[in-house]
Formats: sequence, structure tokens, C-alpha cells
Amino acid sequence: MAILEWRLYEAGFCTHPERATRRDAGLQACEFPALVPVLRHAEHSWILFDTGYSEHFLKATSALPERLYRVVTPVHLPPQDTLASQLRRDGVAPEDVAWVLLSHMHGDHVGGLADFPQARLACARAAWDDLHAHGRIGALRRGLLPSLLHGRQEATVRWFEALPRRRLPAALHLFDDGYDLFGDGSLLLVPLPGHAPGHYGAVFDDGKGPVFLVADASWSSQAIRDNVPPPAAVTGWLGDTATYRETLARLHALHRASPEVRIVPSHCRDWRPSREPRA
Repeated sequence: MAILEWRLYEAGFCTHPERATRRDAGLQACEFPALVPVLRHAEHSWILFDTGYSEHFLKATSALPERLYRVVTPVHLPPQDTLASQLRRDGVAPEDVAWVLLSHMHGDHVGGLADFPQARLACARAAWDDLHAHGRIGALRRGLLPSLLHGRQEATVRWFEALPRRRLPAALHLFDDGYDLFGDGSLLLVPLPGHAPGHYGAVFDDGKGPVFLVADASWSSQAIRDNVPPPAAVTGWLGDTATYRETLARLHALHRASPEVRIVPSHCRDWRPSREPRA
């Protein structure tokens, strides 16, 4: 199995009550970073797992009704903090990015896609179909902003579900198989249902053991450790509550059985790049 290098970036953050992310929390407003794992494969170059916020997201939500997205979850994004800007400062040009993998289609995950027009796109067919199944208001109610795909054509997308299946590393046996993006076992896409249609995580090895990117299957590492889901009103609004809780329970069991696996949610403050991450 090939070893991947990786680094986390924060492409903006939103604020909303912490109780929206775990049902036993208070109503105080908290920051939730939009974390973007950036991976490097020796053969396939730079790979993004989601894209965070960007100016494209701000433009797409500048007028009603889409402006309501930012009313519900206020977004903070200085221009220098977009993912594309940060990568340029680190010597990675947008055209150097070979792949963008989308865990799902919510606006905070696809917001910067247009900054990487030459990258190949891969996502779940189920997520793509759901994005295009709703009108403007129906999509907005689900946290979807179809304009952020900026004309990406169905024929150019690589579907997770069409990739070859491969067993996950032994430490992740609770999650069975993954979908092998490159055919070398280096990057496996793993269904994590419940949060949104076609919601996926990703597993890879960085030479120190498995890393499990779990996107929005939980908003924090602590919620996984405690097995505490968001309120049903939140999970039912965005996805399916019973399925979400089943997925969270499996992540909790994974943490207990294999604590060496680093489980990385997309909005966890513990994993902010400026802080020392915790397993």
C-alpha cells in the first residue's frame, strides 16, 4: 500500500450554537472550522478531500433566498484564508491539484471547487443525483448550492460507487470494504450514511498508521468518544436520524476497539491546524 503525505488546512469557519452538533451541549455560539485535508500521492500528485468555503460560496449566498444559508450559519472567511490562497503560499498552484474528492455536497464542502477547474472530480453518484433532484428552495433547505459546481458535467465525474472494492485495514474491520480510487489501496472511500445522501469518508496510511477522514459523520472527536449525536431535529433536517446514529455508534466502537486510528471530522476544533491534534 502506498503511503500518502497529508496536511490539514482551515478554509474559513462558521458559527452556530454548539447544541446543534451534540444534543447535550449548551446554546452558546461556537466556531466550527471548515477543515480540508490535502493529500499527496507519489504518482497522482495533490488530492483535496473537500474544499471548504471560498469567495464563490460568498457570492452564491449573497442574495436571497441563498443568503439565508449565512443567516443560519454565519461564515467568516478573510480572502487570504481561502484554500487556494493558502496552497499558493505553500507552493501549490491550483493547476497542481489533480483530484478533488467530495465527501458530500453541502455548501461548506464544495464551496471552493471552482478554484480548481483542472482537477478531476470524484464523488458519490447518490450525492450528485440528490444535488440535482431539487429546485432552488428545496436544495437550499438541505444545505445545497448547486451553482457551486460551476458547470461540472456528469460525464466527467468519477463515481465512488463504480470504483473497485477493497477490504479496509484490519484496524477498521467494523466498516468492512472501501472503494479504491487509484487501484493501489492507498486511498479508500468509505460510505458513512446518515448525514446526507452519498456521504463518504476516506481512509489512508501516512506511515504512522491509518487516518480516517469522516467528514460530517460527527462534528467533533469528542462526540465520537462520547457517542453523543446532534439533536434529532438537526439530523432529520439534513439526512436520516436513525442512520446517522448508527454510523456514529460504529465510529465510537471503532475508537474504543482501535484507538490508534486517527479519526478526523471536518469541523472539529481539536484538529484546527494551529492546534495540536488529538486522536
